[in-house]
Amino acid sequence: MLSLTDLEEAINYWRLQRPATGEECALSPEVNALAGLYAMMIFERRSEVAMDALQPQARQLVQSWQATRR
Repeated sequence: MLSLTDLEEAINYWRLQRPATGEECALSPEVNALAGLYAMMIFERRSEVAMDALQPQARQLVQSWQATRR
């Protein structure tokens, strides 16, 4: 399971790795993928989501972030 708090940490990790760019401060593809998941969790008032329910890109990003914590 992925908690909302862990997702926030993963987003912050990827924001540091791939900061927003350009005058419009566009989100990187990595942050954008996780931000969509974050928005859905907030909208659905979910505090956690199963890892196998994530889109492949989001799952890979979360797993990459988790690997840095070990």
